[in-house]
Parts: sequence; structure tokens; C-alpha cells
Amino acid sequence: MIKKHRNMIMITCIVTLLPILFGILNWNQLPEKMATHFNFENQANGWSSRTFAVLGLPLFLLAVHLICVFATAIDPKHQHISSKMYRLIIWICPLCSIICAAAIYGYALGSPISVWMNSALFVNLLMGLIFIIMGNYLPKCRQNFTVGIKIPWTLSDEDNWNRTHRLAGWLYVIIGILFILNTLLHWNWMLAVCLVAAIGIPVIYSLVLYLRKNKK
Repeated sequence: MIKKHRNMIMITCIVTLLPILFGILNWNQLPEKMATHFNFENQANGWSSRTFAVLGLPLFLLAVHLICVFATAIDPKHQHISSKMYRLIIWICPLCSIICAAAIYGYALGSPISVWMNSALFVNLLMGLIFIIMGNYLPKCRQNFTVGIKIPWTLSDEDNWNRTHRLAGWLYVIIGILFILNTLLHWNWMLAVCLVAAIGIPVIYSLVLYLRKNKK
């Protein structure tokens, strides 16, 4: 799997580290302490040193990226993970690195892009897109140990896995649509409720399927 996607892995590693180059080129224009966390009103509520913001974050994301790439590739059931799903996994951290860098550098340099990147509008659109993409891929994901809803009941029963992931697919698409609608509704509780539902509902459903099957 790694050999087949070697070029893409190399490209995504470079993309993940690109913010370092931008930070070094603009080092003298960046403040000693940089905002690295923002609330929905685009107000900074978390700060880090310039060194960590420029070097630490991209390197951390690169480490996470490589762990995801290699952990998925050595999964005992990696043949059940489609190439499309693997490519999606490969691109998650690089995109996060670019998005985080745009928000952090934009805020530090006073760029108008920061206002949009850290806005509730962008967060809801991004979360909605992520959930819709995941919802389309999950029902096609066959049983494995790395990607999907990996709990004891899905891992021990292929039918449980398939039915749970079909439910999760529909659920995630609905959650994605709700996030997009929230760009107009502005419900501050939407993120927390949707995340709890995204985790809790598939887990409970899988457990119910397991208990029903054991009663027979």
C-alpha cells in the first residue's frame, strides 16, 4: 500500500511542512507570542511561542501524518481498506496543516483571511464537508483494525460492522448537512451535540445489534 502511494505520501509530507517555509520567510514580521487557538468570534484564547507556532505545529502534524500512513498500511486487514479511503487518510493532516497555518499566520500578520478562516462560517462549512465525505466512505469500508468505527462488537462480527457503518454513513451525511445549515442558524451548541451523536449513536446501535444476536 505504501509503495503504491509513495509519490502521494512524499507530496503530502512536503505540503504538511510548507507552513514552516512561510514562517521562516516571515520570521521577523511574526510576534514572539502567536495566537494558536480561537473562539467562534475570532478572538484569540490560546497562545504559543513563535518557535512552536512556526516549527512545532507542522512537525507535530507531520508525525501524526506518518503514524496514520504507516499504521493503516500495516493493518492486518489493510486489503479491506480501499485506495480512495487511504488517499483520504493521507490528505487529512496536510490539509489541517495548511488551514491552521492560514488562520495562525493570517491573525499574526493582520491579514483579512484570518477573519474568515477563524469564523463560525468557515468552521461549520469545513466540518460539514468532512462529515459528508466520511458519510459517503464509511458504508463502503470493510472490516479492518484502523479505519472506521472500531469497537469490540463491530470487530468481532462482520455483519455488525457492515450494519453499523451503513447507519453511520447516513448519520454523518445528516450531521454534515446540519453543520452547513448552521452557517445560517448560528447555534453554538451544534458542534458539541453533533460530535456526541456521531460517536454515541453508532456505538449504541452496534451494542444493540450485539445484544439482540446473543439473545437468539
